[in-house]
Amino acid sequence: MPHIIVKMHPGRSEQQKARLTEAIVRDVMLVANVGDDAVSVTIEEVKPEDWADKVYKPDIMEGAGKLYKKPGYDPFR
Repeated sequence: MPHIIVKMHPGRSEQQKARLTEAIVRDVMLVANVGDDAVSVTIEEVKPEDWADKVYKPDIMEGAGKLYKKPGYDPFR
């Protein structure tokens, strides 16, 4: 029962969010060998000025044990 949370800056259209969701679901189904009914996706919009405190620090820096792909930027530089 994979549940995927996507956090990103605001500004994408509903169509872009729907396309992103479809692509994520398609790949999760293929790789995790589950059906469409097992996958759920949430998209959370986070303002750029809140990114470091609400995403980078808790999810990337402090969540390193669960992080499978580290970004190539540092918002504190």
